[in-house]
Amino acid sequence: MSAAPLVGYSSSGSEDEDEAEAGAQAGPGAGCRPRGQSCLPSQRLPVPDSVLSMFPGAEEGPEDDSAKHGGRVRTFPHERGNWATHVYVPYEAREEFLDLLDDLLPHAQTYVPRLVRMEAFHLSLSQSVVLRHHWILPFVQALKDRMASRHRFCFTADRVKIYTNQEKTRTFVGLEVTSGHAQFLDLVSEVDRVMEEFDLTTFYQDPSFHISLAWCVGDAGPQLEGRCLRELQDIVDQFEDSEMLLRVYAEQVRCKSGNKFFSMPLK
Repeated sequence: MSAAPLVGYSSSGSEDEDEAEAGAQAGPGAGCRPRGQSCLPSQRLPVPDSVLSMFPGAEEGPEDDSAKHGGRVRTFPHERGNWATHVYVPYEAREEFLDLLDDLLPHAQTYVPRLVRMEAFHLSLSQSVVLRHHWILPFVQALKDRMASRHRFCFTADRVKIYTNQEKTRTFVGLEVTSGHAQFLDLVSEVDRVMEEFDLTTFYQDPSFHISLAWCVGDAGPQLEGRCLRELQDIVDQFEDSEMLLRVYAEQVRCKSGNKFFSMPLK
């Protein structure tokens, strides 16, 4: 069985890409002294650090240096004013969940040593898309309007599954949703309507909702499928109180755009 495709991940870290320019060149004649005095090229004085720190992200955006974020490769090029945006249901990991991960990850690393634990956990409701800065607030407001009538629900994520992104540049070990799938589809339908309003890419036709636990660069599906996958599932099934541990409530939808987060509580 081949690894399931996955594209709902931005391949880089947070983007902070304000559209403000650091400065503009003066036009002809600007900055000249009165007649009879020499007209020297104006020199821009350095801005004090104390002032720069008041406006994070107002200068150049992040470099496309994959070494700075674990070797990940961007799915779309960085451009000033473009904000990577992603809609998802957050998963707040309890101590018992991290204990389970402490059992799963070392075992998976015996097959693929380069696997790294995820820093945060969520279930995607959208692909990563690009928004211009001035569209962020209208986009978030449209999401809030769509989510206002949606209710909280319980779901279970207890099936270990291996995923790769569309470009086969990253592999993930995840826990797939086995109950609550219909409610996630309802949320996606609302998110997709907002995406269509803004002429953005909608979600997949037959999505596999899941919580990613660990990732690595490259296509590690062949090493993780088969025997390793079965052993990881046995660890989950035999973990104490795993049935209750992996049955949780979806209480809010969250949107991350660049380095900004917006929360939309469910009823």
